[in-house]
Amino acid sequence: MDLKEKLVSSFMAFEERVDVHSDLHDIRTTALKNFENKGFPTKKEEAWKYTSLNAILKNDFTVFPKQENAIEFSHVKKYFLHEIDTYKLVFIDGVFSSHLSSTTHDGIDVCLMSSALTKPKYKMVIDKYFNQIASKDESLTSLNTAFASEGAFINIPQKKVADKPIEIMYFSTGNEAALMVQPRNLIIVGENSHVQIIERHQSLNENPVLTNSVTEIFAQKRAIVDHYKIQNDNNEANLIDNTYVSQQQESHVYVHTFSFGGNLTRNNLNFYHFGERLTSTLNGITIIGEKQHVDHYTLVNHATPNCESFQDYKGIFSDRSTGVFNGKVLVEKEAQKTNAFQKSNNILLSDKATINAKPQLEIFADDVKCSHGCTVGQLDETAMFYMQSRGIPKKEAKALLMYAFSNAVIESIKIPELKQRITKIIAMKLGVNLGFDL
Repeated sequence: MDLKEKLVSSFMAFEERVDVHSDLHDIRTTALKNFENKGFPTKKEEAWKYTSLNAILKNDFTVFPKQENAIEFSHVKKYFLHEIDTYKLVFIDGVFSSHLSSTTHDGIDVCLMSSALTKPKYKMVIDKYFNQIASKDESLTSLNTAFASEGAFINIPQKKVADKPIEIMYFSTGNEAALMVQPRNLIIVGENSHVQIIERHQSLNENPVLTNSVTEIFAQKRAIVDHYKIQNDNNEANLIDNTYVSQQQESHVYVHTFSFGGNLTRNNLNFYHFGERLTSTLNGITIIGEKQHVDHYTLVNHATPNCESFQDYKGIFSDRSTGVFNGKVLVEKEAQKTNAFQKSNNILLSDKATINAKPQLEIFADDVKCSHGCTVGQLDETAMFYMQSRGIPKKEAKALLMYAFSNAVIESIKIPELKQRITKIIAMKLGVNLGFDL
């Protein structure tokens, strides 16, 4: 039985476990039918032209963990931003871990999707937001919707500032020979509110893992959302991350994606505009080697006037690694006075490394400022020679140039402790001590 068949056949048992009579039954059933009709995406689809799931799908994934697995904080402390106090939502093999988490209902809700989906007090919120911005057509999003039961639920009421960052951590223990997990996150940020979120998926051994994650973010008027995704996993970990963002008037949403590890990573990042004078910012740094594969697929849908979007993606590829950047900016006829900027800059450190880039602008308005650009090259030999002539060893000179190449994105990080952490990870990826005060 292949993975698609296993998932479809297990759906009925899943629904009985989570309550087949719930209001979500029709949503789940419709979503499963879409996945059953379409199956897993293939390279025949334009959006997946450069990314194949075939090798991954050969694994015999367990779709539901057989038991709850506990881990000690001391074993995973290094993955948390422990230098500062944070709210924590921690999941082990897809199951919530209360002893590793720190949740709250004091003014803001930082809690579980399982609670939000089943408790009457959240019904109005779920009816209004759940599965409203996520794609009803994309097969992997539909698969997640069909099995949606657990993940992070964050609701920041209007005129509230989350007093500390929120960490969402998904650990895979490897106790299963191969495991598939499907977390579902719902983030609602009310008018004039502000939140910072750090999301990470982390395997704790080398057993294969496939994570199919969906996050819906709703930013109301003048809301500010800072979302950081840290992807630095083991070589047998595979992540498909689907994020959908709905923005209202004068909101600011920043999504920063740091892709440093894993076997295959696919980031689907979709922004939709529903108000004027709002700003969308999409930043990313990818540094990979060996046979790793990272695919960034972005969409910014400008549907209203006087809005801005900025995309800045940096990629450094070595060995036989492969990168993909497929970024689309859609400016609809009503979206006059749009400012949209997109760039993808890439460095290849090996003759066998590959980057496939496809920046796209689709513009139906006539009073806009839009630009896109893509560069692929190698390190500046003149700069290398200059630094070496000043006594800097070749390895350190190379690392400093690559760090400078990524610096614009690094400087956009607004949490100082996280900026330090990302800088350390980059230094480790480059194999040097950059000599900064970390």
